[in-house]
Amino acid sequence: MNDNLITTPFGAQTTAAEVLAGIDLSGRRAIVTGAGSGIGRETARVLAAAGAEVTIGVRDLAAGEQAAEEIAPAGGPGTVRAAMLDLADQTSVRAFVEAWRGPLHILVLNAGVMASPLQRTKEGWEMQFATNHLGHFALATGLHSALTAAHGARVVAVSSVGHVNGDVLFDDINFDQHPYDPWAAYSQSKTANVLFAVEAARRWASDLIAVNALNPGRITSTRLGRHIGDISNSPASFEATSTDVSWKTIEQGAATSVLLAASPLVEGVTGRYFEDCNEAGPHRPGVRRGVAAHAVDPRNAARLWQTSLDMLVAARATA
Repeated sequence: MNDNLITTPFGAQTTAAEVLAGIDLSGRRAIVTGAGSGIGRETARVLAAAGAEVTIGVRDLAAGEQAAEEIAPAGGPGTVRAAMLDLADQTSVRAFVEAWRGPLHILVLNAGVMASPLQRTKEGWEMQFATNHLGHFALATGLHSALTAAHGARVVAVSSVGHVNGDVLFDDINFDQHPYDPWAAYSQSKTANVLFAVEAARRWASDLIAVNALNPGRITSTRLGRHIGDISNSPASFEATSTDVSWKTIEQGAATSVLLAASPLVEGVTGRYFEDCNEAGPHRPGVRRGVAAHAVDPRNAARLWQTSLDMLVAARATA
């Protein structure tokens, strides 16, 4: 962690549109995953409204094309298009990467699944880790040359306060031996998002690629919680009475993503973790805020990077 935390004039109630007010993103190209709904959709909408050319990566192309049409700025310089991208399917990720042409200025790794029943990909990978981390890892590393070509690209990894609940289970990432716990699986995938940002920031600094992670807050009315059902089935600290993690609208929930993706206030900032539009301090036991030490440990980050590469190589070899 850094001793001097970065602060901005914005906070928990700031909307994404307010973060980019007056900022011109004309000529910038962006990808936002999982942008058919929720904070991903709002992130894409606000980037496009500021003039960016936005591609939304979606599993349901028909629904994605409808979303792109609905959020494209009327008469503005920005554009929105949809492209097929299933993060749990490495063939789909490779096809998306291979189809990309030209520089990429902004990559927002937003898509995710939370607390799902045990499911596995065709490789045998646990679905939350495969979707939330491995799919995004393959996407970002596959697009590295496009990010480098932008000469100042930004990568944004949407994590969660849930990362504080657990580290990556390096000895059993796919829950082959451990009894499956949907929240433990979610926690390790969200820790992996932060670790990815730490290691990518180190590896890609010379390429002028900034990589940061964030906690968007507890967002009302999104599809992320579709596996939870009644709120009583989620951790008690997710209840509305909690003061530990900020409850937000979709417009507020997208604000930190947009800040890290395009605001000049964080130009050159890399390898850090934000919440409520400001850099987060260390997590303290009993408080659901801040960034856990295990999620910013450089040794863990390097280990996860190599583990992820090994998993992808093994999958390609058996495909």
